[in-house]
Amino acid sequence: MERVLFVICLITSALTSFAQASVEAKISPIEMMIGEQAQVTISVQADENAKVEFPTFKPRQELVPGVEVLDAQRSSDYTLTLILTSFDGNLYHLPPFKVKVNGKELKTADLALKVVEVEVDTTKMDQFYGPKDVQDVPFQWSDLSLSFWLSVLLLVLIALNYYLYLRLRDNKPIITHIKIVKRLLPHQKAMKEIEQIKADKMVSSENQKEYYTKLTDTLRRYIEERYGFSAMEMTSSEIIDRLMQTDQQSLDELRQLFMTADLVKFAKYSTMINENDANLVNAIDFINQTKQENQPTETVEKPQLSEADLRSQSERRVLKTVIWSLVAVSVALFGYVVYNVYQLLY
Repeated sequence: MERVLFVICLITSALTSFAQASVEAKISPIEMMIGEQAQVTISVQADENAKVEFPTFKPRQELVPGVEVLDAQRSSDYTLTLILTSFDGNLYHLPPFKVKVNGKELKTADLALKVVEVEVDTTKMDQFYGPKDVQDVPFQWSDLSLSFWLSVLLLVLIALNYYLYLRLRDNKPIITHIKIVKRLLPHQKAMKEIEQIKADKMVSSENQKEYYTKLTDTLRRYIEERYGFSAMEMTSSEIIDRLMQTDQQSLDELRQLFMTADLVKFAKYSTMINENDANLVNAIDFINQTKQENQPTETVEKPQLSEADLRSQSERRVLKTVIWSLVAVSVALFGYVVYNVYQLLY
């Protein structure tokens, strides 16, 4: 008995929901001119979870003969909007739209659409312009010949310009990088090497030959960079004689240093530690007294290009010049042709 009552309740609820569902269609405007548009809105009143199935329409589909559907958009689950138009004047009867709600088919009310034609007063035909006869061209070939041939020349220049552009694109540019190299001044290099001699504790080393060799080589390189002559290839006396011509400062101590170094290296002369210290101090004093501080510490190194690279750069410059010249001439020709055609037409 309870199951029967439950089934009856379900059926009653379903019938109630069907009874509550309704469909409505509105059209706006109901009267329009030929070619204008009217909007039909189909709305459904049903439960929130009701399943609604609207009819489908394709663009340019005829709703009735003479009335076309331009667009159909479903703005919500319960609303469908149709855009209609017509190009024939008449009073059209729009049949009911069928909508399924929970599988049950519901129909809207009938609609009417009046399409009004544009009235033409046929008694005043002289006010309308009829078809025209074939008209003669208001200008001759001689008027157009110059513009025509200039247009042909313009096309040739454009083609040539494009060909040169392809040549320029294939001829890759040579990218050269200018390097700015920071360098130490001659006295800075020499003092750095002397600091290394100190750090190696060569002053007190038993290998005096190595100590004096490094010390004199440091001074030779400094003199060579400072005064600009090949001190590395000269003897000690030749270096002193050459320095006598350019600088008189600290040469006695320098002469004594080179003499001691020659004795140590070639005569196996043995020196004391204090003598080694004194010669090191003399070397530092000579560098400090003859150094030039106001010298550039950066040098610009430019890469050397081969003859093929130079020719390639020259070709690129020529191609760029020709291309831009052709562009300028083409723009001028185009403007002239447009101006001539404008003068002929207007």
